[in-house]
Amino acid sequence: MAKHLERQIDILKQKILFVGTLVEEAIAKAISALTNRDRNLARQVIDEDSEIDRMEVDVEEEVLKILALYQPVAADLRFVVAVLKINNDLERMGDLARNIAKRVVFLTNGEKIDLPSDLRPMAVKAQQMVKESLDALVNTDALLARRVRDADDDVDSMRRKVQDFVEREIAAHPQHTELLMRLLSVSRHLERLADLATNVAEDVIYMVEGEIVRHRATEPL
Repeated sequence: MAKHLERQIDILKQKILFVGTLVEEAIAKAISALTNRDRNLARQVIDEDSEIDRMEVDVEEEVLKILALYQPVAADLRFVVAVLKINNDLERMGDLARNIAKRVVFLTNGEKIDLPSDLRPMAVKAQQMVKESLDALVNTDALLARRVRDADDDVDSMRRKVQDFVEREIAAHPQHTELLMRLLSVSRHLERLADLATNVAEDVIYMVEGEIVRHRATEPL
């Protein structure tokens, strides 16, 4: 029984890592499409989201099978529960990448406007948080997970700066209001990506240490 459980957990690990890879690629493409005004790449992100959705269902079914057949305990149970939660967050990240891509398609239809100076570094930071949260999962690295959690405030700060930029630009160029509001929407999606990366990091901490840190204030390392 133990060997069967170990084999099924290995299969589950490979599947959740594949979902993570798909999501990382979708985010990278969406951000590239945004910074390069690449309409075709944005449409590719939109079209490929269905594969993430399919894999999310596959992982959930694998989790339920393990729980029903093997009744894992201790560290194995924490891993399976963490994967179930992370799987849901990854699917939502894929949706956010798709939503950013949809905004890019809209923006490429209109007059070209400058991106807020904080939007690119915000996108890079959010993308880095997603990558590091998945690295923490792969390597069962609670310390890296805590660093991801601490980085969330930086993204929140940049989102507020983007909002200030958009408000100033709308006042100065009201004819660009609709385009600028799409940029603000992109910044909110990026902020949400960082929030979900933080969720993944917190689930990794639970998986490794058995400690629930969600809803707790971050502490200096």
